[in-house]
This record gives sequence, structure tokens and C-alpha cells, in this order.
Amino acid sequence: MKLHNLKPAEGSTKRVKRVGRGEGSGHGGQSTRGMNGAKSRSGYRHKIGFEGGQMPIQRRLPKFGFKNPTRVEYKAVNLSMLQSLSEKRNITVIDFDTLVSAGLVSKNDKVKILGNGELKAKLEVTADAFSKSAKEKIEALEGKAIVL
Repeated sequence: MKLHNLKPAEGSTKRVKRVGRGEGSGHGGQSTRGMNGAKSRSGYRHKIGFEGGQMPIQRRLPKFGFKNPTRVEYKAVNLSMLQSLSEKRNITVIDFDTLVSAGLVSKNDKVKILGNGELKAKLEVTADAFSKSAKEKIEALEGKAIVL
């Protein structure tokens, strides 16, 4: 094998289509852009959702629904998570900083404790909101549910 014998593998290279370089190239005339019109011109752009002058679907369909501007989004944390957290870290007081350090919530979240799961430890839990069942389960074990 010599350097002048080397060539790329069969089918690995393709000829570049050179458009607009005269009739002899086979891509002269309209340069593979079809007939006249905006699409054949350079710099053509159309609006998102443009349907050729037909009324676009986002304008044909009516608006509906309601977004409540005063809605409060809570991050849900179940009692089963609190139980496993208290067992792992051997703690009885669970507050917002504890939940953030455990990775259950981020620092900008509002926390709501939900009553899913079993609670065995007596805990003092501080959160933004509690479900009725969660509050009952915490207080049944003589713990405290403190609302921020």
C-alpha cells in the first residue's frame, strides 16, 4: 500500500451540490428552489404557525380555562418520609432547614405535610401547611404540628 493508492471507503463521501453556478452544473436556473414566490427568494422566513393565509389553528380555536393568580403551590411531603428521615438522622424536631438539607424540598418551596404512611416517632414538625389526617397522626403520638 502506498500513499497514492489510499482513497475513502466506498459510499463514505458524497459530491457537494453546487447550486446557482450556471446551466452546465445541472443546478442553474432556479437552483433547485422550484418556481417563483417568496420561498424561492433568499432570506425567506414565515411566522410560527403560518398556514399560507388560512386562519391559523391557534386563532381558530377559542380561549378557555382560568389561571388563578393567587394560587399557592405547595411541595408535598408525606409522613412516611418524615418517619424515615427521623430514623436516619435520629432527630425529633423537623423544620424547613432539615427538609432542605435532606433534599426533600428546595429553599424556595412552601411545604405541606400529607398524612400518607405510618408515623411511629413523636415528632415536632414545622411546615407551611398540614393536611387534617397528618395533623391528627402527629398529635395522636403527642407530637406537635406547628404552622408557619
